[in-house]
Amino acid sequence: MNQNFFAVDLGATSGRTILGTIDDNKLQLKEVTRFPNAIIPLNGHFYWDIYALYFEIIKGLREVAHDGINIQSIGIDTWGVDVAFFGEDGDLLRSPYSYRDPHTVGSMEKYFKEVSKEKVYDLTGIQFMNFNTLFQLYTLFINKSSALSHSKKILFIPDALSYMLTGKQVMEYTIASTSQFQNPTTHALEAQLLKPMNLTPAQFGTPIEPGTPIAPITKEIQEITGLKNVPVIAVAGHDTASAVAAVPAKDKHFAYLSSGTWSLMGIETESPIINEESFNMNFTNEGGIEGTTRFLKNICGMWLLERCRKEWEDAGNDYSYDDLINGALTVTPFESIINPDATCFANPASMISVIKHYCEETSQKVPSTYAEITRCIFQSLALRYKQVFEYIKRISPFEISVLHIIGGGSRNKLLNQFTANALGIEVEAGPTEATAIGNVMLQAKAAGLVKDIHEMRDMIRRGIDLQAFAPQEQDIWAKGYEQYNKVYRENI
Repeated sequence: MNQNFFAVDLGATSGRTILGTIDDNKLQLKEVTRFPNAIIPLNGHFYWDIYALYFEIIKGLREVAHDGINIQSIGIDTWGVDVAFFGEDGDLLRSPYSYRDPHTVGSMEKYFKEVSKEKVYDLTGIQFMNFNTLFQLYTLFINKSSALSHSKKILFIPDALSYMLTGKQVMEYTIASTSQFQNPTTHALEAQLLKPMNLTPAQFGTPIEPGTPIAPITKEIQEITGLKNVPVIAVAGHDTASAVAAVPAKDKHFAYLSSGTWSLMGIETESPIINEESFNMNFTNEGGIEGTTRFLKNICGMWLLERCRKEWEDAGNDYSYDDLINGALTVTPFESIINPDATCFANPASMISVIKHYCEETSQKVPSTYAEITRCIFQSLALRYKQVFEYIKRISPFEISVLHIIGGGSRNKLLNQFTANALGIEVEAGPTEATAIGNVMLQAKAAGLVKDIHEMRDMIRRGIDLQAFAPQEQDIWAKGYEQYNKVYRENI
C-alpha cells in the first residue's frame, strides 16, 4: 500500500508544496502548488510575507484533501537564518526581516566588541556572514527594535510556520544551526552569545531533532483544509540539510555541491571541524541528520545569472537557458573571470554593470554580450568551486572520490562539465529535487518506512537517473585557474 507525504519547500524566491508517494520502496514526487516568495520593500527594510506563505501551505493542503488523498504527515523546510517574533499572547509581532536587508552591514564588527570573533567561531564553528541570525538580532537590539524587545518567543521560519499549523513552538536542530549561536557539539544555544542582546535560550522554541513529530494540525486547520489530525514532522528544516540528506552517495567518500541561487559545497562528517585552519578559511559546521555535521562553505550561485537575466528581460531580451548556454560555448575561454563571492555581487543595482566593472578593474577583457557575460559567470563559478574544493580536500578527514551536484543547478550540463574540468574529479549530477526528496524521506523515516540515512540514500539512488561528468581539458582549466588566482579580489 502506498503512503503519501506532504512536503513544503520554501526558497528565497519561490515556494512549492509537493506530494511524495512511496510505493513498493519507490519514491515519486508530484508538485501540488507553486508560488512566488517575494521580498517586500517597506520603509527602508526588506520583509518576508509569512502570512502569504501560510496561506499557500493551506491552499496546497486543501488541494490534496479535495482530491481525496490521505497524507501521512507534513514537513516544512526553508532557507536559513531568518526569524519571526511572537508576543506574550502568541501572536506574530511583525513580518520577518529578510536576510538580504542591508541593516546588518557592519554589525559583525560591532558585535565583536562584545564577544571576540575567535570566541564566536570556537563556540559555534559557523562561518561569518553579516546576515547570520546572531548579527540580525544584535542589529535589532542596538536599533531598539520593538518586535525584539516585546518578543516572548523567537522562531526560525520553518518553526514559525509549523507553529501556525500546530500551535507548538519548537526549534529544529538543523535550522537553528544556521544562527551562529548554537553549539554544534552539545546542540544547545550558547547563552553567552545571546547575552549582549539581553536574550536567553528560553526565548527560543523547544529543541527538537530532525525526524521528530511536532504535533497534529490544529482543529482550526483541520476545518479549513478538510484534513483530519495529520501530524507535522520536524524534517531537516534548513533546506540545505534536507538536500544533503538526499545525496545519493554509495559511501562517505563524497563531497556535495547544492547548486541553486546559492551554491553550498562541503562534506558530511561525524563531528564538527573547528580549528585555526577552518576559522581562517571561514568554513561552517551546520547541523545534519542523525548527528552528522555539514562542513561546508556558502558560495554565490545562479544568483549572478538570475539577476543578469532579469536585466536582459527588462531590456526586451528574454533569453532562454539554452540561448545562454549555446552562446557561452561560442566565447573564447577565460578572457573574463570574476570572484563570484566578491562583496560587490551581493545585491547590486545592476549585476551586469558590476561584472563589467570587476573585469575592468582587474585589467581583463570587459564582457559586453550576453554570451560573454554568461561564459564569465559559468567559468568563474567552476573556478571558485575548485578554490573551495582545494580547501576541503586539505582539511577533510577522508579521501574524496566524487562530487555530487544536487538541486536545480544539477540540470545545467555545461556548468556541471566545467565543474568536473576545474576540480579534476568525477561529478554525479542529481537529483534536481533534492530538498523535496530529503523532506519526504525524513517524513518516511518518522513513519518507519526506512530506518536510517543509508536506507534513505539507497532508495533515492535506485529511484533516480544520475548523470556522470568526467574531467576534460585538464591543461586548459589549470591555466584558467592560474588566471583566476591572479584576478581574485574579495571586493572591487
